[in-house]
Amino acid sequence: MSFQVTDVQKALKGADYPADGDALADLASSNGADAELVEALRGIREVDGPNGVMQELKGDLGGSTG
Repeated sequence: MSFQVTDVQKALKGADYPADGDALADLASSNGADAELVEALRGIREVDGPNGVMQELKGDLGGSTG
């Protein structure tokens, strides 16, 4: 599954960093994210900010990362 950068950003609106995958997945779920994105987030390690999330998901991202 490929995720759009904007969808990831919307899903993680209001995130407090550093955060681990479980915390990010829970936030994304409460923000209405697609179930596949929620599961992808659950699998990532602790990150210090949005750039870390994008780095962890880079193989699954579509669209611009800039």
